[in-house]
Amino acid sequence: MPVLTFAVSGPGNCVEVGGVPYVYARTAQGGSVIRASCPHRGGPLHLATPDPTGRQLVCPWHERGTSLGRLRKEIPAVRRGSVVTAVIPGDPGSTVVHRHLPLSPGLSVGCREQF
Repeated sequence: MPVLTFAVSGPGNCVEVGGVPYVYARTAQGGSVIRASCPHRGGPLHLATPDPTGRQLVCPWHERGTSLGRLRKEIPAVRRGSVVTAVIPGDPGSTVVHRHLPLSPGLSVGCREQF
């Protein structure tokens, strides 16, 4: 499992490991690194919105909720200022790409964009 550091917001806020994208998301419940694709059908989970309880992220493709608590437990991470370091699932030899993915307003609570 590779340990990677990337930006909390703005350019480089997404790290892809073996073609799977991950982003730092911050809701009213706190921040965490999550897989940026929905586990149900691969929809753009980075564009999801928290449900009214704040316990689930609702996929914009099919409106299915995914437990935010479960997503948080999948990837251990520590935020320090404008960067986050996370243990990403995958082979340490996997191809790693840093890029930008826009986040829905509900996933960037308290994150300042750095453009």
